[in-house]
Amino acid sequence: MTLLPPDVQAWLDQEDERTAQIIRQYGVYIEYVHGEPRRRLPAFAYTVGLFGLRHPELLIFDLSPGSAAGVLNRLAEDVWSGANLLPQQEIEREGGEKPFILEEVTNPGEIVFAANRYYQRPAEASVPVFQLTHADDAGRYPWQKGYARPAWRQPRPGRFRA
Repeated sequence: MTLLPPDVQAWLDQEDERTAQIIRQYGVYIEYVHGEPRRRLPAFAYTVGLFGLRHPELLIFDLSPGSAAGVLNRLAEDVWSGANLLPQQEIEREGGEKPFILEEVTNPGEIVFAANRYYQRPAEASVPVFQLTHADDAGRYPWQKGYARPAWRQPRPGRFRA
């Protein structure tokens, strides 16, 4: 076990408590990580709390904090209500926007640090994660010819590390 400086450990302890309080109150915590476009690092968000329901956590790239939270909270409510989301499932979006497709993430331990910390799991035994992949304005997904967004903004599952 690595010993951390006391101030870092105190901050992590506070974050752990805050995460637990939010999950107790709302059922899920959303971790948002701001991107760095100049370095081609995408913004992303993921849930913490669904694994406690024996369901994979959810991950989404390339949305604003508010949009990402809206999508993830809506789907978390579905899971809390008994929905079992599955890989390759198409998820309809509110407002008639293009749907999402769920994809299994093969390297979740390299991305969902807050979830693994909450569940006290090492990276090699990470909580499972589904990525919500969304289409461009023309309805094309990243694996389709003519996809209009830069590939780094919505990386393919297994090719991204936080």
